[in-house]
Parts: sequence; C-alpha cells; structure tokens
Amino acid sequence: MSSSVRLSVIIPVFNEVRTVAQVVRRVQDVPVDKEIVLVDDGSSDGTRDILAGLEGQPGVRVVLHVQNRGKGAAIRTGLAHTRGEFVVVQDADLEYDPGEYPRLLEPLVADCVHAVYGSRFLGSPEKMTALHRFGNLFLSWLTNVLYGAGLTDMETCYKVIRGDIVRAIRIESDRFDFEPEITAKLLRLGHTIVEIPITYRGREFHEGKKITWRDGFGAIRALLRFRFRPIRTFLLAEAEAERRMPGAKVSEPAVTQVPARGDGGNQGLS
Repeated sequence: MSSSVRLSVIIPVFNEVRTVAQVVRRVQDVPVDKEIVLVDDGSSDGTRDILAGLEGQPGVRVVLHVQNRGKGAAIRTGLAHTRGEFVVVQDADLEYDPGEYPRLLEPLVADCVHAVYGSRFLGSPEKMTALHRFGNLFLSWLTNVLYGAGLTDMETCYKVIRGDIVRAIRIESDRFDFEPEITAKLLRLGHTIVEIPITYRGREFHEGKKITWRDGFGAIRALLRFRFRPIRTFLLAEAEAERRMPGAKVSEPAVTQVPARGDGGNQGLS
C-alpha cells in the first residue's frame, strides 16, 4: 500500500447532520499525520449535503452506502479505503474527543503492542446512564471470562489498531457487534491490547444515540460465537493476509491498563 500515513480515521456516519462537520473539524485539528475516511451509511437527514462539501478537502475521502447497512458494515467499507500505519474509528458525534489521538498512539511505538483501547472507565465518563454503564461493564467482564483478558472497556469506540493487522482480519458484523468481534479476534489471534484512560461525554437517545439494549444481546452472541469459531476463519484469504500481516501466528493474548495521571491503579471495576 503506497503513500502511507500515520493514522487512518474511519468515521461511520448515519443521520448526523448536527455534528458531523464539527467532528471532522476537530479531527483535522489534531496534530497527527492522518487521513479521514467518511462512510455515509444511507443518511436521509441532509448529512450527505454536508459530506459533499467536505469531499475534496486534503486528506478527506467520502464513501457512500446506497442504503443503511449498519456501523460494522460502514467500518468494513472504510477499512478497504485506508492506508494508514494505524487505524481508529471515530463516531460522528461528540462523545469521544479526537484530541486523545496522540496519547492513544504513544504505546504503539513498542513492537509488542498491537492495539490501544481508550477506556472510559479508567477515565471519568460523563453522562453515561446507569443502564449503559452496567451493560458496558458486564460485556467487558464476559470478554475477560471467555478470552482470559483483563479489559475494563471492551465496547469503547476508541480502538487504535495496527493497520496491517486490522486490514488482514475478516470483519463479518454489520451492526454494533463490530466491537466484540474485533476484540475477540484480536485476542484469539494473540495480539497485545493496551488500555489507557480517555474522556467521554455520552449522549441521550433524544440527542441521537442509536445503540440499544438489543445491541447488548447482539454483543453477547458475538462474544460466544467467536470464542468457538476456528481461528483460520478470522483472516482474509491466506495469501492476502500474509501479504498484509507477514508471519501472523496464534499466541496468548495480553491486555494492559495504563492508569490515569496521578492514579495509583485500575479504577474500572472498583
């Protein structure tokens, strides 16, 4: 893949007319060599008019889905258009702060680190409902039980992953179960995940939040499904995977949390 950049930012978009332009500006302001891949997933609220104005700006690419297919499908489409050394997904709202990118990239200078997760529970999440907090903590606990990991925030949007690794993985999920799928496959393939604290300010449903309790059950099904699926099915065609990720092998997963500044340890489940 020629003319690589440091970071590819995939922004899946569905009916985010109020926030998408501001999110793109905030991503553009981050002092990191990057490209932005916007994937519109069948928006019908005027979002596409805003994206038409963004297309053609330096480092910005817009890809359109004819109809709504889901967040996972949008990420899968976006990955096919990335060329970055590292890849991150940025939701098209204001829940996550792109200013965290430099900190998220820091641990990846170590060859043994393959992915960095921004944990909301190592930080101080704002405006997260009790239901969403419980659901997130339960899904992280289930991930740890099934995969022998030590994650505090499996469902976080901020997963910065080495580009050669994530582009070699077959993404099957079309909806929000992308998060457990990519986590399960990274862990079973033996990749090391580091967690660092991030800031977070949640939205309410009347503000446009889309994930529901039904997606929680979808995440449970995904965690169970990929725990017992043969590992050989996780990668793209063998020759293509070897080209993108030479020497891939299965080993024991490792998960690390980096505490917040001035904090003595993991706050996630205390």
